[in-house]
Amino acid sequence: MDFHTIIHTILTNWKKIIGVTLFTTFFLLLIFLFIYPHTYRSTAVLLPPEKNTSILGLSSLLSQQNMTSLLSPSLSNASSQLYAEILKSRSASLFVIKKLNIQNEYDEKNINEAANKLSKDISVELTKEGLIKLSVEYSSKFFPLFIDDLNQRKNFSAVLTNTFVEALDHINNDKISTRSKKARIFLESQIKQTKSVLDSVELKLQDFQKKNKTISLPDQLKASIESAAKIKAEISQTEIELGLLRYNVQVDDKIFQSVLKKLEQLKEQYKKIESENEDYLLNFNLIPQLGRELTELYRELKIQNEVYSFLQQQYYKEKIEENRDLPTVEVLDPAVPPKRPVSPRIFFGSILGGIFAFFFMSVITIWKANKIRSKS
Repeated sequence: MDFHTIIHTILTNWKKIIGVTLFTTFFLLLIFLFIYPHTYRSTAVLLPPEKNTSILGLSSLLSQQNMTSLLSPSLSNASSQLYAEILKSRSASLFVIKKLNIQNEYDEKNINEAANKLSKDISVELTKEGLIKLSVEYSSKFFPLFIDDLNQRKNFSAVLTNTFVEALDHINNDKISTRSKKARIFLESQIKQTKSVLDSVELKLQDFQKKNKTISLPDQLKASIESAAKIKAEISQTEIELGLLRYNVQVDDKIFQSVLKKLEQLKEQYKKIESENEDYLLNFNLIPQLGRELTELYRELKIQNEVYSFLQQQYYKEKIEENRDLPTVEVLDPAVPPKRPVSPRIFFGSILGGIFAFFFMSVITIWKANKIRSKS
């Protein structure tokens, strides 16, 4: 069958083809308008997490480890990617379902299955600047114009999206609090040990000075010992940081290895200081043994004081962080009710269906005409 014959066949049967096309278009329009569920999408825009603003103390080591675990071109994008994964997690969906009491709309029997279904309605987009665009879709029931309140659905779609932002903030705060609590408990044990050692050294120094009628150190030697004591205290502080990290990361972790390298460098520095000051006892020619004992006691006292001061500072920082209840998520644009549904696209879908019906009827008509010609 040539082209002219095809055109002639279509023009001959145009009333039938156009009739079916119009009927199909009108039928689809009715289905999309009155029967098919309407889906609404509301979007919120979040600012990227700021670097190291949510953690104050030793637990910042753990926060840095989490942030850098997802590699991307920049720290900002890596942090945003971490937020995106939290938003798509089952924990976030469970928080939303419990707070809004919407389990029945997804799964009446199993809340975890309901959370999995809800998480499929979430869309998270990251811009190159690190902004997070969170969208959540919310659908009406069948026959939406008759048995559903579409305005309520529109408003609730915005509530749903904004509640996911609350879920992100809640989970983030909870993780920060957990890390800080773990750090605080660890620091408490270290403070008790250090305080016990410090009290013991102070008592020994007092007894020594009473027994030997208050022998003091020369200023030059005292300055040298204080310098060495600061390095030694920093070594102890770094060992405490390593102790905290061992509970949370693997020994081959980059941050753990970085702190370990810092510890090795400090030990080398301390060793060098000690070797350069080996002759400090020459200042005690008359009482070498007393000078040695006094120097060691004084140095140990300085070290324990430095360590104890460091532990106290970190302890109160972690205690504050553990009990903080400040927002960790900055919202640039909160979600607002959408004006129209994203699905179905009523007129587009109806017209597309009509076009499909037109071509389908044309093919059927041509096929039947060709079959009749073949028999004749």
